[in-house]
Amino acid sequence: MKTDTPNRSIIALAGVLMQVALGAVYAWSVFRIPLTQTYGWTVSQVTAAFELAILVLGFAAFGGGLWMRRTGPRPVAIAAAVLYGLGTALAGMSHSLTALYLTYGVLGGVGLGLGYIVPIATLVKWFPDKRGMITGIAVAGFGAGALITAPIAQHLIASVGVSSTFVILGIAYFAIIMLAAVVMKNPPEGYAPTGLRPSGARGVSAEAFTLRQALGTWQWYGLWLTLFLNSVAGIAIISQASPMAQEISHASVAAAAGLVGIISIANGSGRFLWAWLSDAIGRKAVFLTMFLLQAVAFLLLSHESEFVALAVLAFVILLCYGGGFGTMPSFATDYFGAKDIGSIYGLMLTAWGAAAVVGPTFIAQVRQATGHYQGALSVMALVALLSAIVPLLLHPPALRRASSAKDGELPSGAGSRREINGRGGDAAA
Repeated sequence: MKTDTPNRSIIALAGVLMQVALGAVYAWSVFRIPLTQTYGWTVSQVTAAFELAILVLGFAAFGGGLWMRRTGPRPVAIAAAVLYGLGTALAGMSHSLTALYLTYGVLGGVGLGLGYIVPIATLVKWFPDKRGMITGIAVAGFGAGALITAPIAQHLIASVGVSSTFVILGIAYFAIIMLAAVVMKNPPEGYAPTGLRPSGARGVSAEAFTLRQALGTWQWYGLWLTLFLNSVAGIAIISQASPMAQEISHASVAAAAGLVGIISIANGSGRFLWAWLSDAIGRKAVFLTMFLLQAVAFLLLSHESEFVALAVLAFVILLCYGGGFGTMPSFATDYFGAKDIGSIYGLMLTAWGAAAVVGPTFIAQVRQATGHYQGALSVMALVALLSAIVPLLLHPPALRRASSAKDGELPSGAGSRREINGRGGDAAA
């Protein structure tokens, strides 16, 4: 059987393009002020549409992972293109909050979740030799989506209005994701690229947990809480970046939109940086470091009024936010093994959805109640500091076995399943 094929590079490119289109959801703050001005909705009401989309994303990603096990990635990707594109386009025709929530929040959110899981679950099968790298590339594409979308959306809003902007972007999302869906497929049974040599575990190899077994351990909920707490901080900034910059530093609309692009770079690059660092110093140490950095950044941010300082601190927070999504798949794989990590981690992404409700709602409501962002930012600093306790309490589930495998050997109990492990694991399957 031929073990190498150039198709995997095309599939990788398609996966990244899909994630970039889906990651455009992070440009939501650009729409906040135009929507409030056009329809007279409050900040909290507009923010709720974004929160709902991310909340639905978490559950839809889990469902998409289960669906892919039966049909492969292509049908799921096609459904994602239709639902995300249609939900965004119909949002532009919505003149009531209920319609906005149902179109962008529910319909678009389902499309987001279905699409998000496809590249991650598919590419790790095509790149068993570079699992960590390819996962990082995929999730970084999602994190960087707003970098492209924010300035385009800003220009379109000024030219054709916010309603037409949603329609245009919805059509573009549909086209990009559908194009990627055409080439999305699983590798043939037994596929392995030429020269693949599984690396032995440097420390230990996790027992292969099923979803039900993982949910029977407290560690799954500990990892869920860790991802939730790390996501709350970053997503609060994402949802308010543009208006916050305009209010705190009196930045222009264009400069505020530029901030959305800046934090998108941080979101994307953090997924590489922290995941890479976790292989060297461990997952727990990475999350501890990220929580402490966020605590300091939020505290300083609550006392800043200069745009440059605000941008730097927001960059640090989003660097850590992205790092959570880059590191957590490996963290979960360390504890539960790679066999069913798609469903185990897919369900864990509900923490992202929960954070999308708590973070933006909190910062928007405190802003509305106090008339400024400083109070909310101070509280976020305290929350980030207390969050550092959680990763310190985590340790592997009881069924985890020490591996005696040497370099170049498969871990015992792995059977025909190949594991690529670095320090404590590489990346999720």
